[in-house]
Amino acid sequence: MPEIVFGVDQSRPFREQKTPGHNRWHPDVPPVTVVKPGAEFRIECREWFDGTIGNNDSADDVRDADLTMVHQLSGPIGVEGARPGDLLIVDILDVGACPQDDTFAVTGPVAGQGWGYTGLFAKENGGGFLTDHFPGAYKAVWDFHGQRATSRHVPGVELTGMIHPGLMGTAPSARLLAEWNAREGALRATDPNRVPPLALPPEPIAAVLGSMDAARAAEAVREAARTAPPRENGGNQDIKNLTAGSRIFYPVFVDGAKLSVGDLHFCQGDGEITFCGAIEMGGFIDLRVDVIKGGMETYGVTTNPIFMPGRSAPQYSEYLTFTGFSVTEDGEQRYLDSTLAYRRACLNAITYLTKFGYTPEQAYLILGAAPIEGRFSGVVDIPNACATLYLPTEIFDVDIRPSAAGPVRVDRGQCATTSD
Repeated sequence: MPEIVFGVDQSRPFREQKTPGHNRWHPDVPPVTVVKPGAEFRIECREWFDGTIGNNDSADDVRDADLTMVHQLSGPIGVEGARPGDLLIVDILDVGACPQDDTFAVTGPVAGQGWGYTGLFAKENGGGFLTDHFPGAYKAVWDFHGQRATSRHVPGVELTGMIHPGLMGTAPSARLLAEWNAREGALRATDPNRVPPLALPPEPIAAVLGSMDAARAAEAVREAARTAPPRENGGNQDIKNLTAGSRIFYPVFVDGAKLSVGDLHFCQGDGEITFCGAIEMGGFIDLRVDVIKGGMETYGVTTNPIFMPGRSAPQYSEYLTFTGFSVTEDGEQRYLDSTLAYRRACLNAITYLTKFGYTPEQAYLILGAAPIEGRFSGVVDIPNACATLYLPTEIFDVDIRPSAAGPVRVDRGQCATTSD
């Protein structure tokens, strides 16, 4: 097993860990350790809501989730010799759920200890891709069986895991951080009262900046960036194909690169459309790092990471594909709006799955957790962009393909709902 450079005690909250992590991006967060190029090491991670979402049949915890605490990031890990303008090579050697033990015999395991969860946030607390159609909070708990997962809240579905980190990235420079805050602040100003908000401003409440000096941290929290969106440094990209065997090339903006990782997922569909999506869990990730000197300019990789996906994806061979176009649910024509087209494809898939006995909320949770393939299939034929959603048929216990016999409708109950 590689050396553990960032360990996590899964019985303790994020703020009580022996080695402090962070939940904001800032160039001055100190590295917890420095490794040499070519080093292989293990990082352990808490799940993104720090154990506050339970293995139960209520979605009250999702409804009341505190978004100011996320994400729980392990790191930063400094890389010797890495300088601004370089590319940091990160190889994912292995990634998995945290081992089960007897520590939680009384309190019950945290996500990653044999189970994970998928949730729908309430509209007033973050929402999701389809929040106008699903404004309430819901949850599904998934039990792990080796590489597979099933859920009592979404019966009749068995998923093969596609374990990956939802969030990994390097630290921003002071200049880049200021650019993030300026452009996202300008966006918020266009509709400051929107629910959910257009962007998340810096938030001192619940901010954790590793082992940064307290006086400096008191200043830094006013500008430290939230970790919710992906940006030039990588961050919360939620790319389901970053599985074991992947190689990522990250731009380096500060000395040492300062690599951080968290938000591990057992499985996820393209887009993570539920937001509290994928199958969330804690666990571990084994990495190897190296540096390409001057690589940002050499390869023109200055505003985004690039990556080579792993080869450990589930071997599904048959899909039912749903299309969507850039026309709103009310019939308004939009011009080549690919995001709207994917939204319509998702809604079409949800409507279809209800014919087999799933509630709309269960169907939505399936699309967030299952390894669906989302694609922009046509973006030039004015005025309609075309997006497609590929749903693996093999995950279901009934044949969901259309036939003359009609759909096999089974009562699937309901996912976890809120007390209100």
